[in-house]
Amino acid sequence: MEWRHLMTVEELLQERKLQYKLSPADCIVSCLNPEHDDGNPSMRIDRITGVYNCFSCGYKGNIFVHFDAPSNPLDIRREKVRRKIEEVRSSSIGLKMPANFMPYVGNWREISPDTYKRFDCFVHPDKPFTGRLSFPIKDLTGKIVAFNCRSQSPTDIVKYIIHPPKAVLPLFPARVRPIKGRVILVEGIFDMINLHDKGLTNAVCCFGTKNINEDKLSMLSIQGVEEIVVFFDGDDAGQNAAKDVKEMVERVGLTSRNVSLSGRDPGALPLQTVQKLKSKIYA
Repeated sequence: MEWRHLMTVEELLQERKLQYKLSPADCIVSCLNPEHDDGNPSMRIDRITGVYNCFSCGYKGNIFVHFDAPSNPLDIRREKVRRKIEEVRSSSIGLKMPANFMPYVGNWREISPDTYKRFDCFVHPDKPFTGRLSFPIKDLTGKIVAFNCRSQSPTDIVKYIIHPPKAVLPLFPARVRPIKGRVILVEGIFDMINLHDKGLTNAVCCFGTKNINEDKLSMLSIQGVEEIVVFFDGDDAGQNAAKDVKEMVERVGLTSRNVSLSGRDPGALPLQTVQKLKSKIYA
């Protein structure tokens, strides 16, 4: 039988001459779907297992299978066991704030220090928090299930790091305060925080349009939410995702409507625009 070298994901990408960027858990590449013209790389490939998912078009698979290349089953098995142990640990007792963290007291992106304080934003010199604004992500019980760490440098290739990698993220904040029975669902954590800072304190984020399901929407229903106002990006990907969410919302017995501001990022809207949006939502 012919011997074949057991490859890592990075070795396979290099062999196939595919450009990639590294994050702690993934390799980020242009989508492998031949029907997707992915000018802004949006596919993440797990650096151990080779499982890939395009967060723009939804294309999924395994890079070793895709290229008919040999993987290392022992490494994959070890990594799956390690992740399962971490998952059980975080789900049972939760995570702790890192030792010697410092509360963030700045106003990056023109968001007030009081708002950052409200979401327990902190800085820390050690990895994975180095050079990032970090937020503890809590579930309905108040237990920390992950940290969302956002780079402040415009040159960083990886803007967001989730620690631990592959953590299952709830809607955030998990405990919501509906206004007139409504919450505003946005994509990213800074979309949500900016809206809170400007007075829309019923905004929640889903950490990406692929990270939402009926179970998470049901958690809103039991907290008195009657209507979900979907405020995703105005591009085609965002609006197509908004349609999918609308169908999920209806299946859990809630009402939904879509708000779109073409070319505008909810995380960068100034106060005046947010106030106009508020009037439109609650007219």
